[in-house]
Formats: sequence, structure tokens, C-alpha cells
Amino acid sequence: MSAILRSLSLRLGLAFALVGTLLLGSIGLYLYQSLQREIAWRDDQALLGRLERVQLLLQTSPDLNAPTTRPELYANMLGNTQHFLWVLDGNAKMLVSINPAGLPVPQLTATREPVFHQDPDESYRLVIQQVEVNQRSLTLIAGHLLTEQQLMLSAYRANLIAVLSVGILLAFLLGFWISQRGLRPLRLLAQQAGDIDSEHLHHRLHTASHYDELDMLVSSFNQALQRLEEGFEQLTRFSGDLAHEMRTPLNNLIGQTQQSLSLPRSTEQYEQLLESNLEEFERLSRMIDSLLFLARCVQPQQSLERRATDLHALAARLCDYFEGMAEDQQLTLSNLCDGQLLVEPEMLTRALANLIANAIRYADPGSTISIASRIEDSQTIISVHNRGSGIEDAHLPRLFDRFYRVDPSRSQPGDSGGLGLAIVEAIMRLHGGSVSVSNVDAGVRFDLCFPATANT
Repeated sequence: MSAILRSLSLRLGLAFALVGTLLLGSIGLYLYQSLQREIAWRDDQALLGRLERVQLLLQTSPDLNAPTTRPELYANMLGNTQHFLWVLDGNAKMLVSINPAGLPVPQLTATREPVFHQDPDESYRLVIQQVEVNQRSLTLIAGHLLTEQQLMLSAYRANLIAVLSVGILLAFLLGFWISQRGLRPLRLLAQQAGDIDSEHLHHRLHTASHYDELDMLVSSFNQALQRLEEGFEQLTRFSGDLAHEMRTPLNNLIGQTQQSLSLPRSTEQYEQLLESNLEEFERLSRMIDSLLFLARCVQPQQSLERRATDLHALAARLCDYFEGMAEDQQLTLSNLCDGQLLVEPEMLTRALANLIANAIRYADPGSTISIASRIEDSQTIISVHNRGSGIEDAHLPRLFDRFYRVDPSRSQPGDSGGLGLAIVEAIMRLHGGSVSVSNVDAGVRFDLCFPATANT
């Protein structure tokens, strides 16, 4: 049963049937009660009219004993075996009794005003009234059986239930048919989505419908597919780049080792081999450490130990650290940072160190590398700017991809293995910020943009 109710078309059909039941049932109940009240009101008016006619007949009769001698007058006046009439004098003596059903005379108190009575245990309704006829007190009782009314209402109820049942069935079938037609675009989308796999991520969903809700769903799904395609392509490139980066040091290790083993070598030559191998091992170790760091950065549960950090002091320590390297390239480091940020100092230090090392590597000799901070739109921006040859616009969108290098040779010594800028981007994402690069002032500038929440 639960599996059947998982069908959205069936559930919509049942919803239509429920709405139809409530609507038709309410209308039917209202009509039934209206008919019941209308019949009861008409019967009561007929009983009151019957009392008036009997009273008029008694008043026009010259003989007070006429009711007892000629009861057929009153029987003909009623004209229906479903009606009854009693006329009693002041001593409760029966003057007229028209009672085809043989009902017992009810023991009721009569008043000058007509009083209606309906016993729940008896299937009749009557009205009783005390009148003065020719200076004589009489009690008039007129009534009728409820058999015809009950049969009429019973037939009406049966017809109403039949119509309601048919209406509910039609509402269910109509709702199911409408839902089937209305959900046809969804089934088309489901079929299209089922045809998408890792080899067809470039496919996009489309539908011939013009429903805003479906258009929003298709647009959101296509955007998700676009992100998946980009992520898959990035992962594919990353796998190839990783294999290439790992293969280079491994080939160096294997080639040097095989060459050394091919002929007897001196102790000094073996030491040189070990030193060369050690450099390759350290390169692999740095690459693995960087990959592990990136893997930790993309984890949603990664938390930061934010502390108020003095930007000038942090940049000063980095300038001292890279001073020797900068002097070798005839470069000058300028610290223009100021203020404080609520960040994790170690990660910010690593991000700035990668940018400064990158700037030293590509700056023109004799130029100045500036590390500065500024406030824009309540956001703190730390920039690292070096003068030198700019970066072609075609490379800018992919500059922060893992293992991506602008230099196609991919073999610059002392570089970060193509992971330095990817690490910077991951650190900024953890802090809720962003990193950007642009060609400005005859050089390249990297901007680390921290959100206003990082301000102290």
C-alpha cells in the first residue's frame, strides 16, 4: 500500500477526490437540510391552515352537536389517510375523531396559541390549540403521519449518496488524468536525467513546457550539471597533472639509480647520487604535504582557530624571512600593511608566503615588491604586487587550479609544484573570503579579500 501511495499522480488523484468529497458533501448536506426544513415548514403551515378551517366550520355550524353527528365532513376535508383530527370539548369528550392510523390521543395541554409537538418515538407531528366556539371551549388537534416525508427524504438521501459517490469517482479519475498530463514534463526530465552519466555530463535538460516552476527546476539542475562538469573536468586534469608531477621525480630517481648501478662508482659519486635523490624525495614530500593540506581545506568540518592578528607584524616577519632571497634577485620588499584581522595566523602566513615567493620568482630585477592592506566596502584587502611581465588573460581563470603553470615547461626549479596558488585559494575560501589576480601598474597584483566579519 505504501508503495502505491508513493505515486504522485495517485496521491494527486486522491487529493482531488478528497476535495470533491468535501465540496460535494457540504453542498449535499446543505441541500438536504434545506429540503428537510422546507418540508417541515410547509407541513406546519398546512396544519395551521387545517386548524383555521376546522374552527371556521365549527363557528358556522348552528348545532353544537353537529361535529359528532356528521364527522364525514371533517374526514372529507382532510382527504388523506395520512392525516388525523381530533376535536374535544372542555370535559375532554371526543366530538370528532378522524384517525385512520388508529393513533392514541396524546395527553397534551392546549393553549390559546397553537403549539406544535413531535414525539421522537412516534412517526407523526401535530398541532394543538384551545379555541372558543359559540361560547364553548374546544380543543383542536390536527396532525399528519411523517411516513411520506420520511420516504421522500430517504429517497433524496439515497440519490444524494449515489450522486456523491459518482462525483467522488469522477473527481479521482479527473484528478489522476490531469496529474498524469501535468507530470508528463517531469517524467521527460527524469528520462533525460537518467541518460546523463560521467561520459555525457555535457548534456543538459530541456522541456517543451512553459511552466515557471519547471523552468526553475530545469535551470537549477542544469547549473548543477554545469558545476559537476567543471568539477569533473578539473578532477580529470588534476589526475593527469598529478601523474605528470609524480612521474618527473620518479623518472629522475629511477634513471639516476639505474645509471649508477650500471658501472662501479666511487664513494663520492654515490654520495652525490644520494644527495640528488634526497632532493627529489623532498620535492615529493612537499608535494604530498601540499595535497594533504588541500584535502583538509575542502573538508566542511574544517575549523579555524581565529585570533586577532597584527598585519604589519606578520608582514614584517615574512619580509625578514624572504629578505635573503629578494636580495639575490636585487629586489626590495616593502611592508605597507596596517591594522588587525580576526584570522588563523598560520594559514594567513602560509598564503602570503606563497604569494611573496611567487612575486620574487617573476619580478623584474631592481624593482620593489609591496605588501599592502586597505579597506574597501567594509572588507579588508591584503595585496602583493610585483613589477614585471604580466600574465596573459587566457591564463587568469585557471591560475588557481592545482598543478597549473603559466610556463608550459612546468620545470622551474624551486617552484611550489603548481600548488602554491591553489593553497592560497583554499585558505581564503576557509576564511569566507576570496583571492583575485590582475595585471596593474606594469606588473601583477594578487588581492586577498577578507569579509567584514574578519575585522576586529
